[in-house]
Amino acid sequence: MYEPIRTKSVHSTMAGTTADFPHRSREEELDIQLAGHLAALLAVTDELRALAPGTELDTAADRLAEQVTRLRGGQAPVRVPVTAARPSARPAALHRRAHTLAGRALVVAASRADTAVAILTAERMDAHAAALEPRELASR
Repeated sequence: MYEPIRTKSVHSTMAGTTADFPHRSREEELDIQLAGHLAALLAVTDELRALAPGTELDTAADRLAEQVTRLRGGQAPVRVPVTAARPSARPAALHRRAHTLAGRALVVAASRADTAVAILTAERMDAHAAALEPRELASR
């Protein structure tokens, strides 16, 4: 009924062998993903530091930067200067974004079994949730 294929597939000849492109392990992919989530959380934390400076946010930013540097093999993350905050930024929106980013990082840290990052992100989630509680109750 059907004629058998007599030539090689175009797809197999275009792709070549599997050695033509680099492969990463699951752990390496999770490291990259986790470092990205933590770097994004660090950027939001730096924005919050510019709007409302405090030692808690300074400490959190330093701990986040330390973990990103570790995950990236010693490459330090790019930091937002404290004076570069947008004047239109709203702290409540930044806290919500930071809470979401910390949650994403927590999921990846848990799947990667990285206890230090899991504890750090859980602490950040709690801190951002606590910062939102008075504002959320006042808006009701």
